[in-house]
Amino acid sequence: MEQTYVMVKPDGVQRGLVGEVISRIEKKGLKIAALRMNFISEATAKEHYGEHAEKPFFPSLIEYITSGPSVSMVVVGKDAIKVMRTINGATNPVEAAPGTLRGDFALDIGRNVVHASDSSEAAAREIAIHFENSEIVDYSRIDEVCIYE
Repeated sequence: MEQTYVMVKPDGVQRGLVGEVISRIEKKGLKIAALRMNFISEATAKEHYGEHAEKPFFPSLIEYITSGPSVSMVVVGKDAIKVMRTINGATNPVEAAPGTLRGDFALDIGRNVVHASDSSEAAAREIAIHFENSEIVDYSRIDEVCIYE
C-alpha cells in the first residue's frame, strides 16, 4: 500500500470543508493513517513548499498557508498518490472536473482547498515534514476485502 500526504488548506478549513474532504477519502476506500489540525509555522511552510522558493508567488503562498489552521493527513491505499490527485482535481480549479474537490468547491488557484503529494518522493518528504513515524497508525479497514481484489 502507498502513503501520500494530504492537506486541507486554510480556505478549506475556514469554509467548513474538512468533513467533506475526509468523507470523500474514506468513501473512495482509502485509509487515514494520521491526522492533525494545526497552524503550520513559517519555517515548516518554507520547507514544505521549498521547490517554489524562487517563484514570484512564494511569499504570498507562505503568508497564506500560515494564515489559519490547516488539516494534515497521511492517506494510505493502493495507488494512493494518483487516487488523491484525481479526487482533488486539477490544481487550477477552472480546469478541475465537476465531482472533484476543486471542481466542486474552488474557483481560484490560490484558494484551491486541498493539497496532495504529486509523487512518491514528494509524499515521503512531506509526510516526514509534518509527522513523526510514531504518529502514523497501521491498521486494516474491515471493508478492505470489498475494496481490493
